[in-house]
Amino acid sequence: MSDAAPQVSNAPARGAPAEAESYRVSVVVPVFNSADTLEELVGGLQDALAGRYALEVVLVNDGSADASGTVCRDLAARHAWVRFVDLARNFGEHNAVMAGLTYASGDCAVVIDDDLQNPPGEVVKLVEKLREGHDVVFARYDRKHHSGLRNLGSRFNNAAASLLLQKERDLYLSSFKALNRFLIDEVTRYDGPYPYVDGLILRVTRRYATVLVEHRPRPRGRSNYTLARLLALWLDMFTNFSILPLRVASLLGLAFSATGFVLAVVFALERLRNPDLPTGWASIAVILLVVSGVQLFALGVIGEYVGRLFLKDNGSPMFVARETVNCDPSPRS
Repeated sequence: MSDAAPQVSNAPARGAPAEAESYRVSVVVPVFNSADTLEELVGGLQDALAGRYALEVVLVNDGSADASGTVCRDLAARHAWVRFVDLARNFGEHNAVMAGLTYASGDCAVVIDDDLQNPPGEVVKLVEKLREGHDVVFARYDRKHHSGLRNLGSRFNNAAASLLLQKERDLYLSSFKALNRFLIDEVTRYDGPYPYVDGLILRVTRRYATVLVEHRPRPRGRSNYTLARLLALWLDMFTNFSILPLRVASLLGLAFSATGFVLAVVFALERLRNPDLPTGWASIAVILLVVSGVQLFALGVIGEYVGRLFLKDNGSPMFVARETVNCDPSPRS
């Protein structure tokens, strides 16, 4: 990889519009324990994009335990077009993406993972589709080379998004996506501690498109997604962008109240018909357990909403940047 900042050619790239050399593309990379892949990723982005657009790469280190921060800092020191944002601790992937979008200065931003499963050259497909007038373009795949748990989590996440966010069922919410400047500015208005980027996007716009791209096997290491991370992501979607869980809790309470009333009438009539009928402790125990379970479920859902409101009200941050390199001290938001 050359040490010089990529120069934009005066002539437009083949197949690109005449103004392509002035179009600024920010590539946001949430980084977590990926020291071994960052050099190759940034080099691939430079090779694929630097002659076509004005390139900016925003590396956001999300509290990595390996040497990722050092590699990011070295890349930013060698290349003026590489921005580095070092978060004070691990805030989570979506928080890191929001940090990158906050510091991105391009006409559009492409979010790409740090594991090289999305080839850097595929960024061009997303950007060119975005320039047709869409607010966001999501990648889609013929085949995904993720683990079974990750694929199962993705399918559940998309099904839940269709229910909670009124997402069209044929839209796959990929982490590899491109956003225009209008959408970046709207999404980064959110200041709560629990961002869900796709939820923020769908809350703003329905002008989206999809592009078929390649998905490669992970060349090194293993996925950082765990069951706990997937559950946390689903919880962010459930409680931040929908009141459906509260309605479900209310409906369950009504359903069991109605059931209890009906059973009370049935038991009373049965007692009148057969006074010698023995009282059954099993039925009482079952009813108490079921009703108590519904009550605890409802209280838990309400508590989750109240707790998140409390954390937002007391100023819990979405992210805290310990250090920035090559970044505007007053990022766009």
